[in-house]
Amino acid sequence: MTALPIIIDCDPGIDDSVGILMALASPELDVLGITVVAGNVELERTLRNTLQVRELSGRREVPVLAGCHRPLVRKQLLGIYSGVKGLGPVTLPEPTTPLDPRHAVPFLVESLTGAARTGAKITLCTMGPLTNVAMALRHAPVVAEGIARIVMMGGAFRQAGNRTMSAEFNILADPHAAEIVLSSGLPIVCASLDASHQAMTTPDRVAAIRTLGGTVAGTVADLLTFWDRKDLKRFGSPGGPLHDPLVIAYLLRPSLFQCDRARVFVQHDSELTMGQTIADWWDKSGEPANVEIIAKVDADGYFALIRERLAAYA
Repeated sequence: MTALPIIIDCDPGIDDSVGILMALASPELDVLGITVVAGNVELERTLRNTLQVRELSGRREVPVLAGCHRPLVRKQLLGIYSGVKGLGPVTLPEPTTPLDPRHAVPFLVESLTGAARTGAKITLCTMGPLTNVAMALRHAPVVAEGIARIVMMGGAFRQAGNRTMSAEFNILADPHAAEIVLSSGLPIVCASLDASHQAMTTPDRVAAIRTLGGTVAGTVADLLTFWDRKDLKRFGSPGGPLHDPLVIAYLLRPSLFQCDRARVFVQHDSELTMGQTIADWWDKSGEPANVEIIAKVDADGYFALIRERLAAYA
């Protein structure tokens, strides 16, 4: 079996961290690098969190690279659900391997232009604001030829937003970058709030992870315990929606998901609806569909897959 070459672009963040651990435990995936962007917390902290997650995984050979420290146009917006340091109150191991000295955007350009030359295209797995990817596309449009597809977490369509009335955080944090990526013509699969709100970290699911034993599973269980939104009115159950690992789960087990195709637009010129993602479900725009939007998730299968991958660390 030939492993699928991927680059993870992220802003850890609790849910990013779970997604990274899943990917690094999966032999089906060849993680060429982890590029980091400001998002859940400032860049300095998202970088440290990523290095700590890599240390926890034992995969110290995977390069971690610093990317953009702020959005393309708007003021920086930080997350609120992962705590002030991005990993709640949980302590992860100190990094023993340093940051790769290269910048994320040139790394993306070099990796993707190389993939374009060889035909060994790379899948981009985005779990945060899309600033790094947008910068690479603008700096060197040829990189698009090296991208097999983008599997992204972001947006809200039939669901309301999670940071404003209409916007999901990853898109709201850099809506101009999201517009560049979503209008690029590249194949895109989108795990939005429509998908993640079907995948709640209920106490039973967190307890099942903890029973795996070992440092990694215990750490993830602690992170997900902190992740509980305590919002029965909105979600209908305890726990929180587990967003970012959907990206990795889709690559590993696409049979767990059903998608609908639509043209997606990003609102970036109205403060009231800034960052809103709008899906043209009924061909009102006359524009061709450009995104596969995950519409249904087998939540039990999703959490079983997470447990399966975390068990590899025990």
